[in-house]
Amino acid sequence: MAVRARIWGCRGSLPTPGARTVRYGGNTACVEVAAGVGRLVLDAGTGIKALGATLSAEEPIHVLLTHLHLDHVEGLRFFAPLWDPRCELHVWGPPSPLFPLRERIARAFSPPLFPLELTDSPAHVTFHDVPREPWELGEITIAAQPVSHPGPTLGFRLEAGGRALAYIPDHEPVLGLELGALEPEWISGYALAAGADLLLHDCQLTEAEYPTRVGWGHSSVAHAVALAQRAEVGRLVLFHHDPDRGDDEVELLGARARELWGGGRGEPPLAAYEGMTIEL
Repeated sequence: MAVRARIWGCRGSLPTPGARTVRYGGNTACVEVAAGVGRLVLDAGTGIKALGATLSAEEPIHVLLTHLHLDHVEGLRFFAPLWDPRCELHVWGPPSPLFPLRERIARAFSPPLFPLELTDSPAHVTFHDVPREPWELGEITIAAQPVSHPGPTLGFRLEAGGRALAYIPDHEPVLGLELGALEPEWISGYALAAGADLLLHDCQLTEAEYPTRVGWGHSSVAHAVALAQRAEVGRLVLFHHDPDRGDDEVELLGARARELWGGGRGEPPLAAYEGMTIEL
């Protein structure tokens, strides 16, 4: 059984439409995953708006949120299935000991931030706390673990048909340390990425930028490559591009990743772009 991932948004922090982001795209995080029957969506950044126009209301839709920072949920308000009374929509997110997931997401729907309340949605919407143990959605087995990023943040690992996709879009695997000097259990996200056929991973920072941004919860290109090589992934795709980085600069970051990769195992790294489709 084939597993196919399509990227609808790969920008970090805020949408960046314009002439400088035409090739890689300016929409924030959203990835569609298809494996057998049904649709699964990773994050609900602005990229989910265009995705929503392509989805059928005849099958359940599951949206998995890594965390609730605005760039990962801001597209949900404009997601067509949310406003379709025929649609069965499931939204999964990191648990909180203080407030239910529905209540936390509803903040983005309330005036004056948005003219409609979440309760105005006519769709059949169910909110789920992501469980601690792996679970199944159709033919996909999903595992989630907390990763290093400000606020409750998850990374996901999806497995189907003997293939594995790891999705860790906002992530700082080590805090100012050398990743290669640490044992795997001390590296955030390692267990999710280990042996994955595809790793979509944060690469918001250059090596020169990282020392002034330690603790911000994002990776340098060197950290992304080091984690991918340490975890022996089949292919690394650089994700969560900085909003100030234009297409030419993203290309340079991709080239730097391939330089660091050298003759490493697996396919050379690529920078994610809107419309990119990868079949495992």
